[in-house]
Amino acid sequence: MAFTGKDFPTDPHGWAEFLPLRKNTPSITGIQKAHRVVIGAGVTGLACARRLAELNPDQEIILLDARQTGQGASGRNSGYAVTASHFAGGFHKSELDNYRRINRINKAGLEILRAQINDLKITCQWHESGFFHTAADSRAIWEHGQFLDYLKELGIEHTPLDRKALRKKLGTDMYRAGVHVAEGALMQPAAMVRGLADTLPPNIKLYEQNPVLEIEPGNPVTLKLEAGEIRTGQVFLAVNYESAKLGYLRRYMLGSTLSGSFTRVLTDEELATLGSLKQWGVLSLHTGGATVRLTEDKRICIRNTAEYNANALLSPRQLKERQLLHRDGFERRFPNLTHVPFEHSWSGVEGISANGTNFFGRQTSNVYLAGGYNGSGVSRGTAFGTAIAEYACGGQSDLIRDCLASAPAAWLPPRPLLDIGAFFTVRNRFRGVGLDR
Repeated sequence: MAFTGKDFPTDPHGWAEFLPLRKNTPSITGIQKAHRVVIGAGVTGLACARRLAELNPDQEIILLDARQTGQGASGRNSGYAVTASHFAGGFHKSELDNYRRINRINKAGLEILRAQINDLKITCQWHESGFFHTAADSRAIWEHGQFLDYLKELGIEHTPLDRKALRKKLGTDMYRAGVHVAEGALMQPAAMVRGLADTLPPNIKLYEQNPVLEIEPGNPVTLKLEAGEIRTGQVFLAVNYESAKLGYLRRYMLGSTLSGSFTRVLTDEELATLGSLKQWGVLSLHTGGATVRLTEDKRICIRNTAEYNANALLSPRQLKERQLLHRDGFERRFPNLTHVPFEHSWSGVEGISANGTNFFGRQTSNVYLAGGYNGSGVSRGTAFGTAIAEYACGGQSDLIRDCLASAPAAWLPPRPLLDIGAFFTVRNRFRGVGLDR
């Protein structure tokens, strides 16, 4: 089934609202040829294209995106590059090897990003101070105990915190327990992906707002675009939940739509009420809980909704309605800041699988795919993108083996059963969330 450009919609919201307007790149017309093509210019696609260019400096690599760089999921997340994933549902010693494998992938991605941001001098509010994992209600309190057992067992550097300590650091009295995990980075995600896109090696050609509408298998593979086509020897899919539009991972991955809001810039007097740190990031220990940040540019960002919306962004009406939930979560945490208005709200779509696995490997003889990060895409997507490029070029490494060891994905039913099941699957994330929302 062929799609049109209208099947890849976007809106002007997200972290990109704080950046200068971006110029459009020209559309591809006629027939072009390239050794390799990467579809998707988010963190996975950027990492993949960069590594392909490094390994094949004499070859031309084309990098395509259906939207402007920074307007996909990579520019709409909350801006966390984690190394120690939180595995919801309790700590199980039988899963230790899997925990370690996933965290090794996360750590590799963080190290790759750190080196690129430092070497290329990318300005994106990069800040390595770790994260706070917090709990306010009974379910999250239980997860807190499980998470501490997990951190201790894996030897991950952390500091448990009680309500008083959390209040001192974050300026809110809502959280009853928490833990600070030392490793991890915060960033302005849209600025990061734009910076990575603007510093690509010279043998990469980036075309934004050039959606691939159809993939015709063969040797070469033919990519159909709105005004032209590309013939290539290898294709790399880095489009996450939109892989199904191009004929891959149908019935295995879907999109969960999240939304959040940013306050205006806080005054110095308002900032003084927010604890001892100039910036921080909070991740709820309940899977449906809020993600909250105090950013380097003095805003509070809160993300506290997730729902199945047929793999689409929220409409203006839906976003306005969700903003009431953002407001409630914000004011419960910071009752002294109820006078501070929101300046922007946004939605974004994350790719999730039924059993929480990731996708990595060769789909056909000349089509490779990496994606499906279940909300942990900044560090893991960078690692997967780098590894899939090396794998396709014949490489072997511990990182490739870790990525290949991802569990097989659980099958998802067709629509309308998919819509019903997805609705209840996403809604179950909020069961027992209580104050943590």
